[in-house]
Formats: sequence, C-alpha cells, structure tokens
Amino acid sequence: MESTSILHEIKVTPVTRSRVKEVDFTKLGFGKVFSDHMLVADYVNGQWQQPEIIPFQPISISPSNSTLHYGQAIFEGLKAYRTQQGDVVIFRPYDNFKRFNLSADRMDMPAVPEEIFIEGMKKLVDLDRAWVPGQPDSSLYIRPFMIAMDEYIGVRSSLRYRFMIITSPAGAYYNKPVKLYVQDKYVRAFPGGTGFAKTAGNYAASLKPTREVQEMGYDQILWTDGIHHRYLQECGTMNVFVVIGDTAITPDLTEGTILAGVTRSSVITLLHDEGIQVEERPISIDEVIRAHQEGQLKEIFGTGTAASISYVSELTYRDHHIVFDISQWKISPAILQKLNDIKVGKLPDRYGWNVRV
Repeated sequence: MESTSILHEIKVTPVTRSRVKEVDFTKLGFGKVFSDHMLVADYVNGQWQQPEIIPFQPISISPSNSTLHYGQAIFEGLKAYRTQQGDVVIFRPYDNFKRFNLSADRMDMPAVPEEIFIEGMKKLVDLDRAWVPGQPDSSLYIRPFMIAMDEYIGVRSSLRYRFMIITSPAGAYYNKPVKLYVQDKYVRAFPGGTGFAKTAGNYAASLKPTREVQEMGYDQILWTDGIHHRYLQECGTMNVFVVIGDTAITPDLTEGTILAGVTRSSVITLLHDEGIQVEERPISIDEVIRAHQEGQLKEIFGTGTAASISYVSELTYRDHHIVFDISQWKISPAILQKLNDIKVGKLPDRYGWNVRV
C-alpha cells in the first residue's frame, strides 16, 4: 500500500468542543490529562487498514482479547515541544519508530508502516497543537502503542492488532533529584529475553519491586544483571550514566537486556561533542563503590524520554549509602541545558533531531 494512499485516506473526526481551555498548564503532572484526539489503525487479514483520527475516548474489547491473557502489547514514548520561535517540533520520532518495530518483531507483531507511525503522528499533533505547552520543563508526551485484538484464549500470536497514538500535556516526570536503590534480589531481564523491547510485561514485572523500594524511601530501582547480580543495567524509567574521573560510563547494549534509549543516544552524542570520553561497557556496582571510596565517583544520572536527565542524589547498595552534592556537578547539568535548548530552538539543531509539525 503506497504511503500517499494511506495519508489521503486518513479520516479525521474532530471533537465538537475542545477541552484545552479546561486545563491549567501551569500545574501539569505526568500522564493524567489527555488531548482531544487519538489515532487508531487496525491490522486485519495481513493488511493495515485505513487509519483514523477520532476524539479521545474509551475503546471496546472482548473479555477474551488475547492481550489481556498473554500480554502481547508494546509502546513507545516521545515528546513534542513548542519552540521559542513558535513552532511545534517532535524530538527524534524516527528513532522511536525504528525501536517500536524492533519491539514488534520481538513480540511477533506486525511492523507499523512509517506513513502511519510518523505521518499519522504529525497529523495528530498538528490537529492538537493547542495542547503543546510552552512553559519551561513541559511538553506534549506522545504515546504510540499496539495491542493484540484476537478474541481467542489459545496460546498463539494474535492475527489482528490495533495501533494507537494518544497524547498528553506533561510537566517534569521527576521534579527533584532521585534516590536509587540497587536491586540484587529481583531480576528485570536476561540475555535472550525481552529486555531490549518496550513491551508491557517488562514493566508489569517491575511494579512490585519498585513499590517495595518506594516504601523504603527511594524513588526508583537501579537494576543489576540476572546472572551475577552485579552489573548495572538500567533504572525503571531511564538508562543510567556513571561519571568516574573524567569518563562517562553507561552499560552497553550488546546483551539485549536494556532499552536502547533515544535520550541515552542523544546524551552520548552531546558528551562526545563536549570532549568528554564516553565508554559503553559493562560496569559493576563494585566498580562504582570502589570509585566512590577512592574519591573518583563524580556523578550518576539517568536519561529517558519521560525523565529527560535526572540527577541521582542518593544511591544505596546493601550496606553502602552514597549521598551526592549535586551543586558541585558540571557534566550532566551542562548536557541537560544543551539538550533542552536544542529541543526548544534556543540552540541550532545540528543533528536533525527535531521534526517540525
């Protein structure tokens, strides 16, 4: 099916009355308020059907829907920003598009065509551009997702699917530095598993361990590997960077146990441009503790679409408790400022990351 035919056939059913004036954009949380419209496209008989943009509303599924029983569901997260020039841009959507289809392949789901994912997203954001906030540290969060739609409880991959995009004006995910607990009891992912895929089951398995550490006073888990329980993987909502001496170290992607974060990739690029050495390699919690004892552990921060760059104020591993003086940090604050300035047009986008709507 040619892209032009799909795009020309996108049916738009606008809302009769926008809810945008009911929203206080100065008090945005995260993921609680949703824009006027959503995009829907169904996969039936081996073909993607005509996508539609319709008013945001509940969807109807059968109690026998196979997603409910076997968890065949994937999603992405990305953001649109209002630049200081007044434009609306989406940050690196093609990277999320590629990762979405990697997740789809791992979960045995059909690839979503670019003209539905990218062009449909641009059309949706354009329709709801009044929902893109202009306040500092705010954005329009974009959530593409796909679920199985078969009404069948036999164990097999579904034959029908639904792809959707919803959007939500959002403030900062974390409004303060985070406290991390290094997890060595529960396991997030193994080599050969689904750790690299943005699939619902990965997050479901993390909910109980995360609640337990939050009851202990921490914000998130820093996961370790499933074999040795020593090598850092990622946090619940972000990749992790450790600055030891003058080098920024982040776990590598070779084993397929962590998400290939788009913000992670952006930060690596900006670090290189600032002349900071970056190492993508296995790093153990023992190395982190040793660096702290030797006075070489300078910064720890997380990167993710929802969180952007989050400073780690405290880190606990067994009997080791590290408290950071963030006011002395230089690397991650500079990278965060540069990243934010590129997103909102204060700095030129030399990398082609911003896609104008």
